[in-house]
Amino acid sequence: MTIDRRAFLKQTAAAFAAAPFLTVGATAADGFRELTARKAKIKLADPDGPTSDLWGYDGTVPGPIIRAKRGETLRIRFRNALDEPTSVHWHGIRIDNAMDGVSGLTQDAVEPGESFDYVFTVPDAGTYWYHAHNKSWNEVARGLYGLLVVDEDEPLFAPEADISFVLDDWLLDDSGRFDVASLGNMMDWSHGGRTGNRLTVNGVTRPDVAVETGRWYRVRLLNACNSRILYFDPNRVGGKVIAYDGQPVGEARKLDYSPHLIGPAQRVDLVLTFDRPGSVPISLETEDKEKPYPFATFRVANGSAAAPALPAIPGTDLPVPDLSAAKHFKLLMEGGAMGRIGHLTYEGKPITRQVMMESRRMWGFNGITNFPDEPFFSVKRGETVVIDTVNQTAFPHAMHTHGHHFQVIDRSGSEVAETPWRDTFLIGPEQTTRIAFVADNPGKWLYHCHMLEHAAAGMTTWFEVT
Repeated sequence: MTIDRRAFLKQTAAAFAAAPFLTVGATAADGFRELTARKAKIKLADPDGPTSDLWGYDGTVPGPIIRAKRGETLRIRFRNALDEPTSVHWHGIRIDNAMDGVSGLTQDAVEPGESFDYVFTVPDAGTYWYHAHNKSWNEVARGLYGLLVVDEDEPLFAPEADISFVLDDWLLDDSGRFDVASLGNMMDWSHGGRTGNRLTVNGVTRPDVAVETGRWYRVRLLNACNSRILYFDPNRVGGKVIAYDGQPVGEARKLDYSPHLIGPAQRVDLVLTFDRPGSVPISLETEDKEKPYPFATFRVANGSAAAPALPAIPGTDLPVPDLSAAKHFKLLMEGGAMGRIGHLTYEGKPITRQVMMESRRMWGFNGITNFPDEPFFSVKRGETVVIDTVNQTAFPHAMHTHGHHFQVIDRSGSEVAETPWRDTFLIGPEQTTRIAFVADNPGKWLYHCHMLEHAAAGMTTWFEVT
């Protein structure tokens, strides 16, 4: 699942300056900022190439950056100018349940021509994002996503030293246009999910980023791909990790392994500095370790002779799980190609090949392929939850918990040396991963695979905090 360097280099134009992020719509008299999902024509192959029919928030891909300060209340008036229903999920935010944006669970999908007011407080500084959560496999693939950045009480880095890279892979047809016809391909749904043949960064190909010597930069990386796992080695650019999935790790740390895997929906924040002018590529790892794929280039100008001390990164105040009093639950992942499908059920009946093809359900949690009427579990607010997720499939998955962050406390086949807070974790084939968190956010919350085709095909359940 590493990047095929030749496929991505094919038709790649020379690097060009990244399009700047936009700011979400101006604030109205009632305090709401407008955000509209609508159709857009965007060039994905190169600046002189053909336009693709995409969907974007405010007509851009990625959508406008939404920036707030920790503790601020956001008021977003979302309007749907598309021809199908949609909703907006605020990924990674420990949000009020009614604002989580999950159509069919926390709200009705917003119909074409209609609007919905999202009002919520952002409790944690960090890197988050927002994306469609109705037929996500289709709507996110077409471009309905954007970055949500929550700043610390006092910004740690100047705006020009706070750099964001939103990475996505697009499946283009032979003409260089987005391949709409391939959406929903059953091979993708039953295998590793939809993956593309063109990588973009902030909506463009291999951008240049202007930096200078003698200062610290914060780099935020988001994997917005439907299903592709990105392989990244921050040590190639001297980067040190300061946060995963929005949550700080404490002191900036150099990774002692390579590569670092960034699954769909995951984020990683780095700090880095440059000691000499020139061109410094930032790359993804490929099958050939000697030929990484550069997805952007830092153009380093002369600045100060040496960087000042790195700003102190505030810690997190998430409640620590009490493992001695935890409630334990097990989630068995099955199905997919080369997987155990025979005893899965759909709406209470054994799934047959005909039902599987008609329903498009071919993965299951605890034997169930349909979205369950009853929760995976129900706990009281403040209780510690431990989930053993057992992957008995032939593919990796990216498991996401809504409304909460967790710690990975055990993983079969590898040592868990650190327990950073995450909202999404990767689990390999035939692997078991144990996570723990305090269920301190009341409501009905999804637990699902963020390989979006897998989620649509059965890998979605929910839990309840009362």
